[in-house]
Amino acid sequence: MFDHVTVQVADVERSRRFYTVLLAPLGIRVGNEDGEAVGFFSDTEAGGFWLGPARSAEARELHVAFRAPSRTVVRAFHAAGIEAGGESIYEPQMFEQYHPNYFAGFIRDPDGHSIEAVCHQLEDG
Repeated sequence: MFDHVTVQVADVERSRRFYTVLLAPLGIRVGNEDGEAVGFFSDTEAGGFWLGPARSAEARELHVAFRAPSRTVVRAFHAAGIEAGGESIYEPQMFEQYHPNYFAGFIRDPDGHSIEAVCHQLEDG
């Protein structure tokens, strides 16, 4: 279901220290950094939990990525989001800065949250 979740925080380093201790008993540890963002991962389960800097003190965006089984499903997700009244953040496309097979589309929901569908497969079929 979930590929990853990102929570925006006021102080990434403070939250990194907090979550490093909090998640250690669950076998979840820092596994990646992307600019100011910090990703926590498990050795036994797919998916990730990310901390990123808040856009502002008033607006903290939640980011949820749902795992899609194909690129066709990512495209359908994006079209459905537009049809439902969402705003396109990114059209379905490759995001090779994440990894070579990262195909995703992003929609902003009515409350301003970033909702993504991502497929990690080479191609459909």
